[in-house]
Amino acid sequence: MTESPRRDDAAIPLDLVDLPSPTEERNPASSGLDALDSRGMVDVILAEDAKVATAVQQQAERISELVEVCVSAIAGGRTVHYVGAGTSGRLGVLDAVELAPTFNADDSMVTAHLAGGPGAFMTAVEGAEDDPEAGAAMVREVCQAGDVVIGLAASGRTPFVRGALQAAREAGMPTALISANPRAELAGEADIAILPDVGPEVVTGSTRMKAGTAQKLTLNALSTATMVRLGTTFGNLMIDVRPTNAKLVGRTVRMLVQASGESAERAGEVLEAAEGSVRVALVALLSGADVERAAAALSEHPRDPQRIGDPAGIRSAVDALTTED
Repeated sequence: MTESPRRDDAAIPLDLVDLPSPTEERNPASSGLDALDSRGMVDVILAEDAKVATAVQQQAERISELVEVCVSAIAGGRTVHYVGAGTSGRLGVLDAVELAPTFNADDSMVTAHLAGGPGAFMTAVEGAEDDPEAGAAMVREVCQAGDVVIGLAASGRTPFVRGALQAAREAGMPTALISANPRAELAGEADIAILPDVGPEVVTGSTRMKAGTAQKLTLNALSTATMVRLGTTFGNLMIDVRPTNAKLVGRTVRMLVQASGESAERAGEVLEAAEGSVRVALVALLSGADVERAAAALSEHPRDPQRIGDPAGIRSAVDALTTED
């Protein structure tokens, strides 16, 4: 096996040899990993993974605080920016793009920035994460007053993320950090630091494993709660889903059936009369009103994230129609 070449001018970063991050420590539970059979390896990996959910749950209060910040920003027409490198950055991209089909969100609401640019999603860009000025320049170029900048860094020390957070703070923007290092260096650059302690990785330093899972769970909770608070669901049913394929069209009708108890045929008829508006069709089915009255009631009870218990305005619109009758 040949050794990977090293640039002649690449100095060995001795300051990184003794990192204080648990992601770089050796996990005693997997020290003999290569001596195990396949079942033994899988058992070790999954036993370690089982610890992640508890670590994230312990950060629930801080995640909730960040939800409030994100809701306020998006409701005010501002944007939430995820900023990261490597696995952390890719998870940010994944979370942001998946909000579109589920909640009809676009990149004016939540967007992601990966060190090295979009091409780094598939292929590592050498040195991109080590450039703090690139992170700062990105923030100065694309972020505006009132936007939220959330740094994603498993180790809690990524220079690209540091530059972005520092530039955001200098501009007065709310900032947050999501890291798997409870002693993250960048915590001081964030208004809210979410630092689940998942311990050392099964494969030392491989933060695509437990650290990545922790970040994915955190982002799932953060973005989902934010979108629900913005009025994109009725209960746990998606009412802003984009029916862009046959599966989603079927899901839309099924959701109307689940919410109203009406037949699929009736739900489909009302959805068609509502010209595809799930919200209007839902209010019409729940209240028994026609789609014109349902639409008018919704216009009088628009989405409001501060209306706890009914941010979508669906219940309020139905109550108004049924009281009217």
